[in-house]
Amino acid sequence: MDAPRFQFAYRRSPDQDRPEPARHPVVVVGAGPVGLSVAIDLALAGTRVVLIDDADRIGEGSRAICFAKRTLEIFDRLGPGDELVARGVTWKRGRVFLGERELYDFDLLPETGHKMPAFINIQQYYVEAALAARAGELSDLIDMRWRNRVTGIVQAADGVCLTIETPDGPYMLAADWVIACDGSRSPIRALMGLDFAGEVFDDRFLIADVKMTADFPTERWFWFQPPFHSGQSALLHKQPDDVWRIDLQLGRDADAEVEKRPENVVPRIRRMLGHDDFALEWVSVYTFQCRRLERFLHGHVVFAGDAAHQVSPFGARGANSGVQDAENLAWKLALVLKGEAGPGLLATYDLERGAAADENIMNSTRATDFIAPPSPGEVRLRNAVLALAAGTGFAKRMVNSGRLSVPSTYDTPLSTPDDAEWAGTARLGAPVPDVPVARPDGDMGYLSELLDARFTLIATGDAPEPVAGCAMLVAGRDFHDTEGLFAARFDATPGAVFLLRPDGHLAARWRTFDGGRIAAALRRAKGF
Repeated sequence: MDAPRFQFAYRRSPDQDRPEPARHPVVVVGAGPVGLSVAIDLALAGTRVVLIDDADRIGEGSRAICFAKRTLEIFDRLGPGDELVARGVTWKRGRVFLGERELYDFDLLPETGHKMPAFINIQQYYVEAALAARAGELSDLIDMRWRNRVTGIVQAADGVCLTIETPDGPYMLAADWVIACDGSRSPIRALMGLDFAGEVFDDRFLIADVKMTADFPTERWFWFQPPFHSGQSALLHKQPDDVWRIDLQLGRDADAEVEKRPENVVPRIRRMLGHDDFALEWVSVYTFQCRRLERFLHGHVVFAGDAAHQVSPFGARGANSGVQDAENLAWKLALVLKGEAGPGLLATYDLERGAAADENIMNSTRATDFIAPPSPGEVRLRNAVLALAAGTGFAKRMVNSGRLSVPSTYDTPLSTPDDAEWAGTARLGAPVPDVPVARPDGDMGYLSELLDARFTLIATGDAPEPVAGCAMLVAGRDFHDTEGLFAARFDATPGAVFLLRPDGHLAARWRTFDGGRIAAALRRAKGF
């Protein structure tokens, strides 16, 4: 199946004919995975959104392809999770080679009982198409405007005014809040005179999407110093539609325009595969960048995704972190717009996702320095580690081909500290682990399917009294822990109670129900 060629017609908005700028609660700029996700999430919370993009079609080229379990859980709540998993290539195992010798393999989800897999590989255009279709289903709350380009921005104390260029000429648009999801070259960031801090690495890498029939397993394969690409590194991933992603390290002096020419790409791929029965689908050359804005929140303009931070692609931390930015922001901004948020809530977006960006940048920088050592001494150290890795555990742990994306655990004022010891895998500030459950009608499902973008109290034992502002799930009434995994992963002793944030992160837990403590923890989680 060919890549989707979705094109969206430009339509003149009534806002373009108003004498004064129309005002909206939220304008999201950029209809990529991050912008679409935050717009859908806000709409599901009842917030009206204008979503604008300077293009009129789904982005070309596969670009991001690795979508992690946590991101898939978010997509599942937004709507298209099952569709994307069904279309994508599911994987959880990776192998690392030195030359032709395998150093080790790893399993990213060794335990069972989760609805979503560790990872799927799927071209970004499929993700954008599914999210755009979902946004179209919410057209009563999401006003999608294509070929609308931001050319000016002015902030006031209570909002933002944008100048929008269209095929019919410019118009003005006012918003209480603007969410900038307009990518690594963010025009809004440039218009506001903001810049990234961080590091740009010298090495260049070639990405080639190759269409072919092959019997390689659906695993992540990474080579240091492969025989087909001497002295460099290489990566292989399977995508849907018999398309394979190949990354090849080129070195620091490579000319990007020259390297992208088919007459230079094809021989490299032929040496790797040992045959020429393939076709090039898409080619790009990139450099590693690990950079971020100092702050993601600037008055009434909020930055998310690549507009806020950039990381090296090894580790699949770019698109995944951006979608998690969107989820973190959406529930907080929805409460702000409803007047239900404490004065400190929105600042925790910057705090939590800034810490997540720092963690991603740290991991990406370490991977980059190992894959492409910047000095002769670091080359010698890296090569010594690789030589020892096949036979020694400590050296194997030092090999870094990209630590794969994991969800962030938030250590912030929104969490209420534990007052007891807890076992299991549920962690305060982290997304709660999924578990298989039986519904009251006997149908099997998963805990994640019972959660929506509300504060939720999960209680064990006798059904407690309702708590204002919280949905409630009672084990044994609303779901049945048929395999004992809820009890094990949550350390859910009889009478235990768990408070979940709208994004599914664990905000507080207690061994016994206490309405006063729960109410105080809920206010704290709302930023009071």
